[in-house]
Amino acid sequence: MSDELAHDLSPLLKVYKDGRIDRLFGTSTVPASIDPQTGVQSKDVVISNEPLISARLYIPKSITAESTQKLPLLVYFHGGGFCMESAFSPTYHNYLNDLVSEANVVAVSVDYRLAPEHPLPAAFDDSWAALKWVASHFGGTGPEEWLHRYADLDRVFLSGDSAGANLAHNMGLRIGPRNWRVLSSLGLFWCIPSSGVKSQLGER
Repeated sequence: MSDELAHDLSPLLKVYKDGRIDRLFGTSTVPASIDPQTGVQSKDVVISNEPLISARLYIPKSITAESTQKLPLLVYFHGGGFCMESAFSPTYHNYLNDLVSEANVVAVSVDYRLAPEHPLPAAFDDSWAALKWVASHFGGTGPEEWLHRYADLDRVFLSGDSAGANLAHNMGLRIGPRNWRVLSSLGLFWCIPSSGVKSQLGER
């Protein structure tokens, strides 16, 4: 095992010449649970085994066993520069608990593969696979009971922060030309997007 650095990207991560990656933060995770503050319930699902793509699902306290009204569905992509954090980190788990509680929505928080082990466009490919998995539940098909029972697939929103905002924006663009009957009523909102688009002020 060599301690010789290939790239020192502190305070984010270090890449060693033997291929090891040392992430300096954003590696801790918390289990799915019923949040004691908001009453939001979460659980983890596997979207794909090859490649491995997972997600954490959230439903608000307003949903009960007797619930018949379906809620809007939020598909969320976490930030972290495409190389940090996860859908299971305390930062995003706590944020989604609060967001789902306040907005009264069902949420799918996507856990995509990270660079540099999985260079781009892996994150985009995984996000697209996750979105197609969501769409597979339209019309009562698809494997996930929570989406069947509680999510209104006529009201789907894509969201993310930082790198996740880039993913949400890209997924919206991919859906646009396809004229899907599923996910036809789509909304987007994001925070700190980085789309690579030039503004009238020039490239920044």
